[in-house]
Amino acid sequence: MKSGDSETTLEELKQLVEQFAKERHWKHHHTPKNLAMGIAIEASELMEHYQWDHQSEPDKEEVADELSDVLFNLLNFAINENIDISSSFKSKYKKLQEKYPTTTFNKEHADLEEYHRIKKKYREKK
Repeated sequence: MKSGDSETTLEELKQLVEQFAKERHWKHHHTPKNLAMGIAIEASELMEHYQWDHQSEPDKEEVADELSDVLFNLLNFAINENIDISSSFKSKYKKLQEKYPTTTFNKEHADLEEYHRIKKKYREKK
């Protein structure tokens, strides 16, 4: 099996996740609620590596494992809810480009306070 990001497709990863669950007969446990909770739990485990300690770098292998757990759960959710991640991502990307145009969000407006002011203005328009 190919190993790098530039060589592996999302479909190949989804097939691995699907095969893993199938071999263990876990499909009946995979409700949207359970899978969404799994994503949140694994994301919180990733955050633990950065909590409190501002001085040292966390172990990269452990962080990579946690990030992979998040991805595993995301892929599992997408499989079970029949979501095409690439299409969904590209659609969301277009929305984000509209929401955060470079004419507004750029080097001149990189300050966090400026970001919050612009974001508040954006929300008021809705």
